Amino acid sequence: MKIIEKLVKIQKDGTLEVDVTRSALVASELSEIDAFGSVPRDVEEVKSGFSKSVPKLKIAILVVGTRGDVQPFIALAKRLQEFGHHVRLASHVNFRTFVKSAGVDFYPLGGDPRIMAQYMTKNKGFLMAAPTEISVQRKQVKEIIFSLLPACTEPDLDTGIPFRAQAIIANPPALGHLHIAEALGVPLHIFFTFPWTPTNEFPHPLARTPQSATYRLSYLIVDLIIWWGTRGFINDFRKKLNLPPIAYFSTYHGSISHLPTGYMWSPHLMPKPNDWGSLVDVVGYCFLNLGTKYQPPLELSQWLQQGSKPIYLGFGSMV
Repeated sequence: MKIIEKLVKIQKDGTLEVDVTRSALVASELSEIDAFGSVPRDVEEVKSGFSKSVPKLKIAILVVGTRGDVQPFIALAKRLQEFGHHVRLASHVNFRTFVKSAGVDFYPLGGDPRIMAQYMTKNKGFLMAAPTEISVQRKQVKEIIFSLLPACTEPDLDTGIPFRAQAIIANPPALGHLHIAEALGVPLHIFFTFPWTPTNEFPHPLARTPQSATYRLSYLIVDLIIWWGTRGFINDFRKKLNLPPIAYFSTYHGSISHLPTGYMWSPHLMPKPNDWGSLVDVVGYCFLNLGTKYQPPLELSQWLQQGSKPIYLGFGSMV
């Protein structure tokens, strides 16, 4: 952790300021760690499995975040249901009605959703900037991690119908996804609404770095800080799952770069970086048909019909 301190400052909004000019030696050492976690170029064996016919599966979708994080996964769940899969979406308990009203099975994750929402609204990311927040948020993270096992294996809380995940879909903040998938021996696919896979084209969304040469390094640094902050919980969770602990000096650092990943935005908005490889794709937006019956005011309709189509920027459920 001390070597990271030479390069990084955590800002009040939970983002990182990364400046490798403070220590070129440390930056070089971190680049070597990143090389251990890079995706091998030959992924044909993995890709060959994608073309095989997929049986009807029980799929657990694990989502941590705000309504804006959960909503695209409901659309994804409904699409999977159309293909005949039994889908369970596990998230914060306050989204129960929202999920079930869409016709998707729900299972609650641990943690207090009000505390999580307040924190994520206050901070741009998942990094704890204020010392007073650390103990509170660590408790929330631990409860979420340990709730992943029942979310993937326990019967439905309403109907009692048995459930055991045969595949898992998760967003990166659902820390522990990789370990529950390992314990159950099932495939894991990551989906997210903003970039979490290392690239040389832009820095991690939670990091600010003035040097373009260190954009990729910023992903490793964010992964390492999150990993070091949750390592104890993860190893306790692995013990519960009858898995061996991850050593402190192992090359594991919480990266998702070796996992199949889909990013839920339009490639017209931000194309897939050239260095993301075959395991990562930009799949487009996942929308629910929530506005199909909406009738805009006449004044708004007339304005929209004038000239070229406008570009809308909003803050979603964060406001």
